[in-house]
Amino acid sequence: MKIWVEVAFFIAASIADTEEPTYKSQPGNEKQQKDEQQDINFSDDEYPTGEVPLNSHFYIQRSPIEQRCYEEISKPGSLIRIKASQQTGKSSLLARILDQAKSQGDTIVTVDLGLAESEFFTNLSKFLRWFCDNVILELTTENQELQTKLVHKLDEHWKLAKRIGSMKTCKDYFERYIFPEISQPITLALEEVDKVFEYPKIYKDFFGLLRSLHEEAKRRDIWKKLRLVIVHSTEAYVPLDINQSPFNVGLAVELPDFTENQVKDLAQRYKVDLSPKEVESLMAMVGGQPFLVRLALYKIANAEITLAELLQTSPTSDGIYKSHLQRIESILAQYPELEAGMKEAIATTSQVELDKKTRSKLNALGLGIM
Repeated sequence: MKIWVEVAFFIAASIADTEEPTYKSQPGNEKQQKDEQQDINFSDDEYPTGEVPLNSHFYIQRSPIEQRCYEEISKPGSLIRIKASQQTGKSSLLARILDQAKSQGDTIVTVDLGLAESEFFTNLSKFLRWFCDNVILELTTENQELQTKLVHKLDEHWKLAKRIGSMKTCKDYFERYIFPEISQPITLALEEVDKVFEYPKIYKDFFGLLRSLHEEAKRRDIWKKLRLVIVHSTEAYVPLDINQSPFNVGLAVELPDFTENQVKDLAQRYKVDLSPKEVESLMAMVGGQPFLVRLALYKIANAEITLAELLQTSPTSDGIYKSHLQRIESILAQYPELEAGMKEAIATTSQVELDKKTRSKLNALGLGIM
C-alpha cells in the first residue's frame, strides 16, 4: 500500500511562504466537460462527507463484502468485525448492515464508545455501568415506561458488582432484565471501539466480556438473541489473550480502497467522463481512498475544478483536500510519536521499522504505512 497524498501535505506544511499555484488546465476536453456540467447541481445532503445515505446513488458496493455481512447478521449469536482506516466507508457499511438487521425483525442498538467521557474509563465498573445505561437508552427511545423500569432494575442490580464483579453483573443484567423485555433478537453495534485501546484498566476485561457474550450463544439459547457488530480503525495493538479476544472470532471485514473499475463506476454516476489515463492519474494521486475519490468527482461534477487543477493543487494547502489534510497534520502535531513515525516513513525508501502501536495508528489515519 502506498503512502497517500497526506504525506505530500505533511512535507508541504513545513515549507513557509508557498507560492500561489498556477493552474494549467488542459484545453479542449476539460473545458467542454466543465461547460456540459454547468447544469449539474448535487444537493447538499449528497456532499461526500460522513455516512453515505441508505438511498444514495453514490454508494459503491465492494462485493462480496456486503452480501457476506447480510448473511452473517442473520445468524443467531453472530459477530461481525469491521476494520478500516478513517473515511473509507465503515459507517456506511454499518448503516446497511443495521438496515438489513432491522428488515429481518431485529431490535437495533448502537453504542458509540467515542462519546464516552474520560471519567467513565477510570475503572471497569463505572465503564460497564455506562455501557449498560447506553444500551437501555437505545433500546427504549420510544418507551419511557420501560426505560424507567430498566434503569431502576440496573440501579438495584449493580449493587452485586462489589461482590461478584462488574463483568458478571453486566452479563447477568442482560439475562435477567434486558432479554426478557425484548422479544426480538438484538443487534448491538459498537462504534469507535479503538478508544478503549487507550485504557489498560478497561480493554482486557471489556473485550474479554464481548468474547464471552459471543461464545455463550454456542452454549445457551438465550444468548442467541444477541448479534454483535464491532467497528474500529486500528489493529488491536494491545496485548490480548487469544482465548479472550473478540478480534479473532466471527466474520472479519476489512474495507479495501476502491478499485479502478469502482472509480470508473463512481465517475459515471457523477456524470464525469474520465478517460482511462485520467482515472489512472487521479488514482496515482489519491489511490482508491473512497472519500478522496468521491470528493474529487463531486467537485469536478459541480464544475468547481478541473481534473488538471485538482492534480496540481491536491498536495498543497490550496487544494480541495485542505480541511482533510489539515486534520491529519493537526493529529500528527498532537502526537509526537506519530509525527516521528511519519517523518521516518518519508525519509526511507524501504520498509519502515515502527512499533505496532504507531504503525496501527498511522494506518488508521489512512497513511498506508507498510
